Amino acid sequence: MKKLMIVRHAKSDWDNAGISDFDRPLNHRGFKSASEMAQRLHKKGIVPQYLLSSPALRARTTASIFAETLNLAGPSYNQSIYEANYPALLHIINNLPDAYQFVALFGHNPGLSDLLYNLTGQIYDMPTCAIAVVDFDIDSWKEVSGGTGNISYYDYPKNGD
Repeated sequence: MKKLMIVRHAKSDWDNAGISDFDRPLNHRGFKSASEMAQRLHKKGIVPQYLLSSPALRARTTASIFAETLNLAGPSYNQSIYEANYPALLHIINNLPDAYQFVALFGHNPGLSDLLYNLTGQIYDMPTCAIAVVDFDIDSWKEVSGGTGNISYYDYPKNGD
């Protein structure tokens, strides 16, 4: 059994037009939401073993807040996650180390929503800082493909869980 936690970065700041998309930071609400969502996971005992993130500032920051709250090592980064579509994200997942049973992937829309739909066949909106945990009845990440996953947990900041 493998578990993949898909996390869309928290709300980012659009106030400074001079900053590149890659370097956009979280806004105040984003920091608050990331902390709150990580705390919800902690309270439910949903803690991944490994965090993999887009290196874009807003995703890196979200992943770091989760790592700190969940008492995990800092995230690893993969440039290919930034602006990735479903096939690119699936390739990243298929190459995860099998030593990890539960991995969290931090990234961006529309890629993450497409990934979630393609893996599960279920449509879920991935608003900022949304979390979906997908379970796979497989032994290797290489076996993950379209329609092989089932959503076991889904939450987002305005859900008020």
